[in-house]
Amino acid sequence: MKSLCIKTNNSIILDYLLNELKYADIENICFSKNQFKNYQNIIIHYLSTDYPYFFSKISKLLSFLIIDEFEDMLMKRNIHKNYFYFDSLERDKILKNCYNLLSDEYYKWFDKKFEVLYASVYDFISTNKSLLLDGFINFRLQKYSAILDEIISESVSDYIIEKEYMEFISLLKLYINSQATNCNMVHLIYKTSESILLDENKNLILSSDKLFNAKYLSDISFSSNDYTLNSLLTLLPKKIHIHLVDNQIDEFINTLQLIFENRVSICLNCDICRLYRYHNNPISNNTK
Repeated sequence: MKSLCIKTNNSIILDYLLNELKYADIENICFSKNQFKNYQNIIIHYLSTDYPYFFSKISKLLSFLIIDEFEDMLMKRNIHKNYFYFDSLERDKILKNCYNLLSDEYYKWFDKKFEVLYASVYDFISTNKSLLLDGFINFRLQKYSAILDEIISESVSDYIIEKEYMEFISLLKLYINSQATNCNMVHLIYKTSESILLDENKNLILSSDKLFNAKYLSDISFSSNDYTLNSLLTLLPKKIHIHLVDNQIDEFINTLQLIFENRVSICLNCDICRLYRYHNNPISNNTK
């Protein structure tokens, strides 16, 4: 027979463990909860001799417990410790980025975390009869903590990029609101990251770096769309009618909406849209 004592005074964790043990598919075990001097104790007795089976089942259970009940606290603690120079709102945004990253790439990160947790727990309980849960999580999970730091680091990078992007947008908004417009209206015909500009009489506007000197090109690259952005920032039209030939709003179109705000209108099915959609007109935003 093998016995394992799990020590904690966290009532939520105790309930979690008792519930999981009650419904877990683990053969030949019995368990109880007891109060000793300093800790509540869940004592698990394994009544058979297939010890690797027992250690594996308990390791899986405890790995899920750590991910479900402790991971959020650990990420918050690591963000506060390692990125203290961000204010509380910025740290909250970084934490939100962590959640988004874990959600978007769920299986990649879950499998990576679970693998190191399972190995750490298995190694410990196979050689120890007692596990002080808080101490184990704080001092025995360096590899798991390193994975969380990797997630946090990527989330911090995303936050910094987003922050720089919004600062870029704000600067351009200040610029266009401080300058006089040079035309009433332009048409932007847009398809799969390529675009052309037409004036209000539907004549082609040449997006040339020689003509506009590329003086407003952004630090954030939109590849071929940089010249279109530069042209719009030079013309500063009162209205921008964006004709989405493929009906797709991408990052560049979102950026134009942020910069030019109520100057922008989106069109999906006017004569211009249909012309470029159904007659396979080539779109090229650089004519030099």
